[in-house]
Amino acid sequence: MQSKTTGTLYVVATPIGNLQDITLRAIDVLKMVDRIAAEDTRHSAPLLKHFAINKPCMSMHEFNERERLMVLLGYLQQGESIALISDAGTPLISDPGFHLVREAKAYGIDVVPIPGPCAAIAALSVAGLPTNKFTFEGFLPAKQEARRNRLIVLLHETRTMIFYEAPHRIMSVLQTMAEVFGYARKVVVARELTKIHETIQTHTLEGLIKHFESHTNELRGEFVIVVDGVDEETSSSKEVIPEHVLDVLLEELPLKQAAALASKITGERKNVLYEMALAKKGGSGD
Repeated sequence: MQSKTTGTLYVVATPIGNLQDITLRAIDVLKMVDRIAAEDTRHSAPLLKHFAINKPCMSMHEFNERERLMVLLGYLQQGESIALISDAGTPLISDPGFHLVREAKAYGIDVVPIPGPCAAIAALSVAGLPTNKFTFEGFLPAKQEARRNRLIVLLHETRTMIFYEAPHRIMSVLQTMAEVFGYARKVVVARELTKIHETIQTHTLEGLIKHFESHTNELRGEFVIVVDGVDEETSSSKEVIPEHVLDVLLEELPLKQAAALASKITGERKNVLYEMALAKKGGSGD
């Protein structure tokens, strides 16, 4: 039997804040591998130094992932083992690494998960919202129109929804969510998880907007937004689903007329249906 000559790619989760959250296995793997592929070597340096890990490191971020891909595959094919880490948390979860993992598997290289911290799961675990079914949306589009269109698509989502957001966009995102989902929708915002200034706020979208308007000092750090889905029993008991009605009417009527009639039939807000129709038509009105 021919012995395996290729190396192994380890996908290693690292702390999202508190260094004590790293697993013993993650430390062992980082000390054992031949080299480390880090999203930002400068960012990862303090972590590696703290645990006395001294291995060759190379950067692999969203701007050079494809460029570094063949280099890393070459090392793996030569028998080296590589640990893939992101700036914080589990690699590939709104972080680089997908192309490397996909190609490594295509080349027959073993890819091994080293599980650990993940901001999305950490926030969900303490949100107090349903956890049996959820969807991870990551970062919403930066542009307002594209962001609104994505939220409109999620308007009738019954699963709990998890988003990541940057501090300079958090207020705009919460406002757009309120306009699309309604100001009464329940939401949890987790900020700076596991860090000194960790805060977890549970309220309606209206309540959270008001909170951050009066606590602008909290508009800093990394945010996870967990949004309650539409009640499944209520949703399934409806005789008509607004989006389905709109789809049928758009086949026969102009956009504005279809949205107005769908609003009368379903009771859904006319402006929401109009924006949903715009999203379906690619942003072009009548």
